[in-house]
Amino acid sequence: MNDGQATISVGVADSGIRPLTQDDLPRVMELERLGHSHPWTEGIFRDCFKGSYRVWAFVYEDELVGYAIVSYQFDEAHLLNVCVHPNFRGMGMGRKLLQHAIAVARDDDLACMILEVRKSNRAATLLYRSEGFQQIGVRPKYYPGPSGGEDARVMELQFT
Repeated sequence: MNDGQATISVGVADSGIRPLTQDDLPRVMELERLGHSHPWTEGIFRDCFKGSYRVWAFVYEDELVGYAIVSYQFDEAHLLNVCVHPNFRGMGMGRKLLQHAIAVARDDDLACMILEVRKSNRAATLLYRSEGFQQIGVRPKYYPGPSGGEDARVMELQFT
């Protein structure tokens, strides 16, 4: 298995992907609140520093501006959370985090990656499709919402 310490350069000095650390949690919580209508708690993030998770930070000019959380279960990688600061969206950072998570999971000999995405999140759905993910199902009312819940698309990328 890969040690998960690979880095992807984005062609900008002092920018790229590195493992997330618990010292990053204050900034992660700030990004989480900016990026999600129903943010995860700090406790949830702390649980993600266990061995069955891969946690990545995207750093741009020495500032943490995005992160990705992946859980490994048997032969499957489950992308749980990807977030990029609103001021940095559309610059390819989310795509780089996704590509990094996919590359590490492949190196770790997993069979596939799955994820859930809000049906209303068109930009994320298009990103996942452009990276080869296919919709394999729907989870009704998976995400909290103002009207009781929003359906999630379940998407999968097979590695083999």
